[in-house]
Amino acid sequence: MKSPLLAALCAFFAASLTGADRPNVLLIVADDLGWSDVGWHGGFGKTPNMDRLVREGRELDRHYVQPVCTPTRTALMSGRCPGRFGPQALSPSNLRAMPLGTLTFASALKSVGYRTHLSGKWHLGARPEWIPNAYGFDTSYGTLTGAADPWTHKYRKGNPYEDTWHRDGKLFHEEGNATELIAAEALKRITQGGDRPWFVYVPFHAVHTPVDAPEQFKKLYDGVKFHEDPVKHESRLRMAAMVSQLDAKIGEFVAALEKTGQREKTLIIFTSDNGGIESLQNNYVGKVPHSPFNSENDPLRGQKNNFYEGGIRVCAFANWPGTLSPGKVTAPLYVGDWLPTVAGLAGFRPENDPKWDGLDRWKVIKGEDAAPAPRTIYIAHPQGQTLLHGDWKVIRPKKGKAQLFDLAKDPYEKEDQATAQSAKLKEMTALLDAQLAKDDPVLPADLKGLPH
Repeated sequence: MKSPLLAALCAFFAASLTGADRPNVLLIVADDLGWSDVGWHGGFGKTPNMDRLVREGRELDRHYVQPVCTPTRTALMSGRCPGRFGPQALSPSNLRAMPLGTLTFASALKSVGYRTHLSGKWHLGARPEWIPNAYGFDTSYGTLTGAADPWTHKYRKGNPYEDTWHRDGKLFHEEGNATELIAAEALKRITQGGDRPWFVYVPFHAVHTPVDAPEQFKKLYDGVKFHEDPVKHESRLRMAAMVSQLDAKIGEFVAALEKTGQREKTLIIFTSDNGGIESLQNNYVGKVPHSPFNSENDPLRGQKNNFYEGGIRVCAFANWPGTLSPGKVTAPLYVGDWLPTVAGLAGFRPENDPKWDGLDRWKVIKGEDAAPAPRTIYIAHPQGQTLLHGDWKVIRPKKGKAQLFDLAKDPYEKEDQATAQSAKLKEMTALLDAQLAKDDPVLPADLKGLPH
């Protein structure tokens, strides 16, 4: 907790900033969106609204995340590498990822006068005591678990958290498509009015399995043949429609900002939580078919749940008219950078060291630091770790030999340099070990024996 004097100083400092210095923050997270699922990467999905935001904003060409969902959301909300909190934060889980009292994106902004809202997927703890409201959100709506069927809104059959649709932690039943409902709730918060700046976090379920969307979005692809196999064609059609539905909802957000005169004082941040998955089965309660022909990450190697670029380098952009000029940011960014970066814009100053692993990258994003110094990005997973530093990347699986890539010369990871560059491999491994030593390998005692 802040001391009364420090709290007063923070409030005074925040109030003294101009509107342009204290933006509204619309943070949108897509789920399992592949590199080549979107229009601006030349993919199969029709995404005119996001294409425009990329064209008129800052394309974040090397935006790195964790290879799966809960860890990315932990890093995003805390500014820290997820392993710092324990092994439960390194896998998709319904356990509490972060201790109660952790400084989060929401609690930091709330402390300097922002109203804070979440609409969508939480996946950082599914029990009532771990809901978003316990971590700084004024309101929350959507699912407490990971994915859910877009029509039934249910989680996996037989799971103790099968019923997960909630408002402020209270479970209830609601008819309608999940993407449409989440967008409607977010629009309500965006257009709520009032003099306070706001933080609206919209972690969509789209385009995670179960993959489906209303018929109007499938009709956008009339005449398109995705595959000779009718089952695979239908699978890719559902995926394309879900991508376009996501895009349409983002277009509605932008239109609402323009209509309410908030466009030029709103920073829009978009990222996927990890790369796409090319084929998968549907294990959720509902009638949506399996998805044998799903996402594309080409030309990146790999996909969700691994350390190659296709799993951890994702579609991302930032847009703030009048403040961010159009352009492409090629410097590496990490999902954990967003909390320290936005905290700086909002006037938040932590009382104690928050131990952020992320960095304030505003000058890099804005283009004022076009050649930033090399930085380390560390990403862990139960099956191993990877680390990037400068142009180099080491992948060390739990089983098997380490791999080393020079991403400047080999962005698609075709040539393993581990043998030819043994000295560099040793150097990168030492950097990785230093980061791994900061992780907590022990499951918190109060989480032992609880269902995942």
